[in-house]
Amino acid sequence: MAEIIQNEGGKQKGKRRAKRHSTHIDMTPMVDLACLLLTFFMLTTAFAKAKVMEIVLPEKPKDEKPEQKPEVDSSRALNIILIGDDKVLWYNGLANPAKPPLPRLHETNFSDDGIRRILLQRNKDLFTKIETMKEDVVTGKIEMPRDSVDAQRKRFMRQDKAGPVVLIKAHENVKYKNIVDILDEMSITNIALYALIDINDVEKKMVNDYLAAQGSGASGK
Repeated sequence: MAEIIQNEGGKQKGKRRAKRHSTHIDMTPMVDLACLLLTFFMLTTAFAKAKVMEIVLPEKPKDEKPEQKPEVDSSRALNIILIGDDKVLWYNGLANPAKPPLPRLHETNFSDDGIRRILLQRNKDLFTKIETMKEDVVTGKIEMPRDSVDAQRKRFMRQDKAGPVVLIKAHENVKYKNIVDILDEMSITNIALYALIDINDVEKKMVNDYLAAQGSGASGK
């Protein structure tokens, strides 16, 4: 509140002098209002949420032994080996030295016609089923809340028994960016089963032999 203080300067004889006024503005209410507004916006403002990648982790069976590893059907196995420089090697089946010959490595990249096309070819049925459901929801053929769409997508994935089991491995000198890239491809192509595992000695030799044959200097000594 503003108040005016009059200073008459005392009574003097003779010539009459004009009254002098001094003003004082009380800033307390304005400060209180600013604090209230600041508190209000701090409590009601939705800050930007961090963009994180959703990864569905499998539940550990209660009766699983520590040494027991899940067996992968060779006919469904699709191995992806990241070798750096945005390059990817892949092969079908399992590399078992006891059952030669070893699988042949194929090189590709992260372009639309690269590893994504290969994943879509192997996961065509499940991908088509999920995308058809999403399109029906968008066009209004099916009325379904967004949460239910995601739940139905996960249900399709759990019921899938024919799609590929993708085993993702990283060779030496692979950047985290490529790990994120390949996980993005798993999400885009609706791969139901995939895992990040260590590359074994057989596959290391396969990669080194392949890179040596290609004349690459990134053989990962």
